[in-house]
Amino acid sequence: MRRESKLPFESIEAAYEYVTLLADAALEARRDVAEQQARARGEGAERREQGLQLAAFKLAQLGIHLQQSRRLLNDLRSLRRVLSGERHDGAATPTGAHRNPRGEW
Repeated sequence: MRRESKLPFESIEAAYEYVTLLADAALEARRDVAEQQARARGEGAERREQGLQLAAFKLAQLGIHLQQSRRLLNDLRSLRRVLSGERHDGAATPTGAHRNPRGEW
């Protein structure tokens, strides 16, 4: 029997979806910051422009980390599928190995 989870992410898929939404929000924030940065540059607000430049850098870093997190979550989903298949089939195909028509590796 499966235990009901009270955690915000009940599955790897839910976490993957959340990270995807967060990455989209970070990208939108980067666009907004770029617009504000251009406006500050046009107004000659040097200090504000520098602050926005730092914000843009931090958002870029966040985007990189979120992409890495998505890849890791995707890898975990794939591994779970492989392991589930291994349990159901009795033996999984080793990575990169294929059976020939006679059933040999």
